[in-house]
Amino acid sequence: MIALKKNRLPGIILLLLIFLTACKSEKKTDNLSLIFEKGTLTAITSYSPVSYFIYRGQPMGYEYELLQMLGEHLGLKVDIIIAHDLEEMINMLARGDGDLIAYGLTITTERREKLAFTEPLNVTRQVLVQRKPENWRQMKLHEIENQVIRNPFELAGKTIHVRKGSAYVSRLHNLSLEIGETIEVVEAPGNLTTEDLINLVANDSISLTVADENIAQIQSAYYQDIDIQTPISLPQQTAWAVRPSSKMLLDTINNWLREAQNHADYYVIYNKYYKNRQAFRSRYVSEYNPVTGGSISPYDDLIKEGADKLGWDWRMLAALIYRESQFNPNARSWAGATGLMQLMPRTALEFGASNPRNPEQNIRAGVEFLLWLDNYWQEEIENPEERLKFIIASYNVGQGHLQDARKLAEAFNANPDIWHDNVERFMLKKSNPDYYNLDFVSFGYASGLEPVTYVETIFELYEHYKKFIE
Repeated sequence: MIALKKNRLPGIILLLLIFLTACKSEKKTDNLSLIFEKGTLTAITSYSPVSYFIYRGQPMGYEYELLQMLGEHLGLKVDIIIAHDLEEMINMLARGDGDLIAYGLTITTERREKLAFTEPLNVTRQVLVQRKPENWRQMKLHEIENQVIRNPFELAGKTIHVRKGSAYVSRLHNLSLEIGETIEVVEAPGNLTTEDLINLVANDSISLTVADENIAQIQSAYYQDIDIQTPISLPQQTAWAVRPSSKMLLDTINNWLREAQNHADYYVIYNKYYKNRQAFRSRYVSEYNPVTGGSISPYDDLIKEGADKLGWDWRMLAALIYRESQFNPNARSWAGATGLMQLMPRTALEFGASNPRNPEQNIRAGVEFLLWLDNYWQEEIENPEERLKFIIASYNVGQGHLQDARKLAEAFNANPDIWHDNVERFMLKKSNPDYYNLDFVSFGYASGLEPVTYVETIFELYEHYKKFIE
C-alpha cells in the first residue's frame, strides 16, 4: 500500500498543478473576482429616453433601475459608461472598458460569436414604423389600412433607415431575400438612436424605420401620427451581454435575474418605462429633460451664477441642491431647514436670506455659506479636489464633527487630509462610543453614515450629470 501511494504521488501532483493552472487561467479570463475586489461593477449602456436618462435632476431609466437592483443584490457600486452606438458598446466590452453591456440587445446568432448573453430580459418583435395618412383622424379604419404598408411585399423598392449595427439591418436583408425583391436599407449613424429615427419618421424627414415593438409602443404615446402595427419579424428575445470569457459573472447575473423575475418589483420597473404612456409623454416634452429640453431644473441660471462665484462646476452645485431638496423651494426638513439648499433659520439670516423659500435668496445664501466653508478649509486642506469633499461633508454635518473625524484619523494612522477611506472611515466611527467618548473628540456623537452617504451620492449624481449635460 505504501508503494502504491508513492507511485500515485506524481499523478496527484500533476492533477494539482493542472487545477492550479486552470484557476490561474480562469482569473485571467473571468473578471468576477476583480469586480468584487474593486467593489464596482462597470456597465456599458447607451442614452435612451427609456434605458438611461436624467429627468428633473434625477437619473432614471429601465436599465438604470435594474442595474441599481443588481448592484444592491451583489453589494457593489454600479458605474455607468455611455457608448454612442451598438458597435462601440461591443468594442468597449471587448477592450475591457466595462464588465457588461446593460442594454436591450436582440439575441442573434451573429452576436453570439462575440457576446455571451444573459437570460432574456424581454421578448419583443420588430415592427415597421411609418406615418399614418395626413388626415387619418377624419378617415375610417379600413381607409387608413388601405394607405399604410401591411404586406411585406409592399416594401419592395422602399428605403428604410435603421440604426447602424442593429439587428434590424440583418432582418431587413433577410426579408429582402424572402420576398425576392430589393429593400434599400440605409444604416443611419450609430449615434442616432432608434428613438431618434422614430422622431424623423414622425416629422416626415424619412419615410420608414424599424423598432422593437415595446420601444415603438411607448414612443407612439408621444408621436400619435405614426403607425407601428406591421410586424416584420417573429418574436425575439432581448438580453444584456458579457464577454464570452466571463462565465462566472454571467452565472452570477443570471442567478440574480431568475430571482428578480419572481418578484413584482421587476415588472413594476418594466411597466414604468414601457407601459406608462402618460408618464413617458410628460418626461419627453419636459424642458427639464437635459437632452430634449436642455435644463436640469427651473433654477439652472441661479445655480450657474452661484457656481461661478464658488469656482465650481455648476453641475456639482446642482447635484448638491437636488440632494438637499429635489429642487423644491418649499421643502422643509424635520429640523426646520428650509428651501432649495435646506438652510437652517439662523444660517439663512446670517448669510442674507430673509425669506429662505425664495429661490434666489436661498441659493445666494447657500453659496455664501459654501464660500465660508471653503475659506474655513483653505489652510487645512491644500488639495482643491479633497477640499471640495470636506466642504460638502461639513455642509451636511458641520465642520466641528469633521474636525473630530480628522483627529481620529490622525490618531489611528490615517491621513487627516484625505476623505475617501481615511477621514470618511473615522466619520463613520463617530456613532461608536468607543471613539466619540475619547478625550480629544470635542463634539461627541454624530450619525457618521449620513455625511458619508451625502458626499457619495452628490458625487455620483454629478457623474450622471456630466454624462448628459455640457
